[in-house]
Amino acid sequence: MLCIDDLSELDLHYASVEYLVREAAQQWERDEAMALRRAVFCIEQGIFVRDDRDAIDDHAQLLVAMSCAAGMPEQVVGTVRIHRGEADGEWWGSRLAVHPAFRSQGHLGVTLIRLAVSRANALGCKRFFAQVQMQNVPLFRKLGWQLLEETGVHGRPHARMQADLGRYPPCHDPVSGFVTRSKVLS
Repeated sequence: MLCIDDLSELDLHYASVEYLVREAAQQWERDEAMALRRAVFCIEQGIFVRDDRDAIDDHAQLLVAMSCAAGMPEQVVGTVRIHRGEADGEWWGSRLAVHPAFRSQGHLGVTLIRLAVSRANALGCKRFFAQVQMQNVPLFRKLGWQLLEETGVHGRPHARMQADLGRYPPCHDPVSGFVTRSKVLS
């Protein structure tokens, strides 16, 4: 039998086994997603000074990846937004961010991208674009995206890319979203 004093000596490591990727449905999810964006784009990457919010946030749909404990969403660990473009049927994804501690999961960004394009596809998207940081171009190519041109965004090298909508079936229920599991670590 274990005494309560023995608990401090146990070497416990907790890692979420399940992640829920969906449209932000509650205010705490939106708040944590915006805090994560600030941490990634303002503090880590130094692209923006205080905040990365812009006019697009007023009409964009915010998607989140959340770690789960006992099947319940616990914290936002990734986010992306989608929004209509200027042309009919044009959609864009932007501000893809995954918390540094969860990037080793390897699939959270991919699942956010999948939901982003699939959700837009369900809303009548005919063309889906993103301005992708150059280091992420190989990942997007693996996911069926085509590089259209190299460009600069906020003084950083980016690529304008377009998704192959045929690889992203429509998602008509963004609040249920997708559930994904942690990759097995050996």
